[in-house]
Amino acid sequence: MSSEQHPSSEEPPGALPPEAPGPSPSAPPAPAQGVTGRQRLRAGLWPPRVSRAQLIVALLLFVLGLGLAIQVRSNSDNSALRGARQEDLVRILDELDNRTQRLEDEKQRLDDQRTELENSSDQAEEARKQTLEKERQLGILAGTVAAHGPGITLSIGDPSGAVEADMLLDTIQELRAAGAEAIEINGVRVVANTYFSGDGGDLRVDGRRIEAPYEFKVIGKPQDLEPALNIPGGVVQTLEKEQATAEVARAEDIVVDALRPAKQPDYARSSSR
Repeated sequence: MSSEQHPSSEEPPGALPPEAPGPSPSAPPAPAQGVTGRQRLRAGLWPPRVSRAQLIVALLLFVLGLGLAIQVRSNSDNSALRGARQEDLVRILDELDNRTQRLEDEKQRLDDQRTELENSSDQAEEARKQTLEKERQLGILAGTVAAHGPGITLSIGDPSGAVEADMLLDTIQELRAAGAEAIEINGVRVVANTYFSGDGGDLRVDGRRIEAPYEFKVIGKPQDLEPALNIPGGVVQTLEKEQATAEVARAEDIVVDALRPAKQPDYARSSSR
């Protein structure tokens, strides 16, 4: 009876037992018992690990952002027209157009006078007429003759004494820019060399003390003078910020009769070439 041969399961004598498989090098370490994912996230974020280069970059970005914010804030504060309404902007543009038109009309008038003087058959008589007309105009500007015509009245109330001399000067400058031809304040004629002095509640015009309310009588085109005072950031708005009141009224005929004495110059003499 033949028997089948099977490979022996016994190991040959002297053979080493097989090694147990060790942990794989790439395998992640086993999580500690009882540590949650939120705790591991918190441990990774705090304390923060920030390098010196990151700190410098963050500081530069902060300084840059602060500078941009200051510049935007400054531009917003300095622009009085940024928040103006469309109606106010249109009114300002109309005023600028009116000023340009007045300058064009003055240029045309002077050109016409020159043409008349050149073409007149009696140039001496024409020159005399123009000289008298110019004398009248200069007398109005110098305050040596009375004047009347359309214009406005401006009454400034100052119950708290907050109106300063520079505010009245700004008012005069704004009126002149709008085409005012003759101005009187509380009985004092305003001319080219008029000056304001004193503090709130004790103001003087050319050395003469005036008291509130300050009454302006202005001759000029009312349609130009009134809007010039009411523009955003203009005279009326500035006075109202100082708790003062400003009332503007148009009139068909304003009389400016406060006069200045005509002064003879000490050194200047007329000359012709």
